[in-house]
Amino acid sequence: MPFGTITLNDGRKIPEIAFGTGSVWKYQDVTEYVIQALDTGFSHIDTAQWYRNEESVGKALKETGVARQDFWITTKYKGTGGARKTLVQSLKELGLEFVDLYLIHNPADLDQSLEEVWAEFEQIRSEGLAKSIGVSNTKVIQLQQLMKHAKITPAVNQVSFNPYNYSENLALLEFAAKYGIVIEGYSSLAPITKYPNGAVDEPVNLAAKRLNATPAQVIFSWVRSKGVLIVTTSSKKSRLEEYLGVFDLPPLTKEEIAAIDKAGAEGPSAWSTILDKEVVGYFNSVTVPLFLLIISLLITIWIIWMP
Repeated sequence: MPFGTITLNDGRKIPEIAFGTGSVWKYQDVTEYVIQALDTGFSHIDTAQWYRNEESVGKALKETGVARQDFWITTKYKGTGGARKTLVQSLKELGLEFVDLYLIHNPADLDQSLEEVWAEFEQIRSEGLAKSIGVSNTKVIQLQQLMKHAKITPAVNQVSFNPYNYSENLALLEFAAKYGIVIEGYSSLAPITKYPNGAVDEPVNLAAKRLNATPAQVIFSWVRSKGVLIVTTSSKKSRLEEYLGVFDLPPLTKEEIAAIDKAGAEGPSAWSTILDKEVVGYFNSVTVPLFLLIISLLITIWIIWMP
């Protein structure tokens, strides 16, 4: 199950697919899952200070004994505590002298301006503590402002990327192409895991039938067709093998890609959106207190008017 690399704008080559330790793995010991990913064939491990599991990632690297030149480590600055200071701590927990890629996790979480933090990132790269530097969850308008001051262009921007938000990401893709910034996509399987039974299902299933592939493999093939690096995860070895199997598949046809694009622009089904746990959580945060308030008022009125 061979996979290739993508050349960054700093000349370094990054593996096309990464095993992510965020999502359900935040705050968890991920040792066994990182070992499993490495044994299955992944060579790119994506972690973050905010995930609070860098130490277990480091433990997995040590236990597997994989040579340093044979794996790629990405971690992300949480936004507070100083980019260099927290990276030094990350390196200690990972058991490494440098990370391959250091990202600003989210500009919204920074305790300084994006430009100030990026200047520190540039110094970090010059020191060799991070070989490549980039950003994450960063919008076009933020990148435009950053590029007015940056001496080094970000190598990567890691964002949520799937058929349902593709049209929203078009401007970002165009900007990235202009400056040679590689887009890394996470949550690409949202049409399956978060928004099932939506418009994308039909073209994905048709392509899967033609290729004798799974829907997940088709979606990842679609991601690759956009020149986007895949960041994914699973606790199951069979799933990891399935994802790596994407690189053995013939490419999607232009018609298949266009059909997925078009379906994605229609958005997920209304029902799956309602069932989205984040939306449900929002409504619960509003309706539950309101319901309790109404009940309380009714009880008060009943007590007052009770004979």
